[in-house]
Amino acid sequence: MGFLTTHVLDTAQGVPGSNMSVSLYRIVEGERQLLSQQMTNSDGRCDGPLLQDESFLVGVYELEFGVEAYFAQAKVPQPNPAFLSDVTLRFGIAEAAEHYHVPLLVSPYSYSTYRGS
Repeated sequence: MGFLTTHVLDTAQGVPGSNMSVSLYRIVEGERQLLSQQMTNSDGRCDGPLLQDESFLVGVYELEFGVEAYFAQAKVPQPNPAFLSDVTLRFGIAEAAEHYHVPLLVSPYSYSTYRGS
């Protein structure tokens, strides 16, 4: 069976994005269904897979990262209002037997992602 993981890299400070909220949603008929909410650990990762086993299904998902709150608690200067609040990544899982790794590289003014390994 496949599984889904993520991690966060704070490119503004050059450190893992620790203590950031991560919410996972499944998109069904255009509606978001909350599957889990976690906080990243000191390595910027969630402690286990976000999705696995019989819950790991082909479909469309969203990861939502609490970027503004993370940079505020890290005391990284931000404008008011912050340029980025929550970063939402919508992606598809096409193969239920594969590992999908969806990392976030983020600063207060930009972000990027990719399908990792």
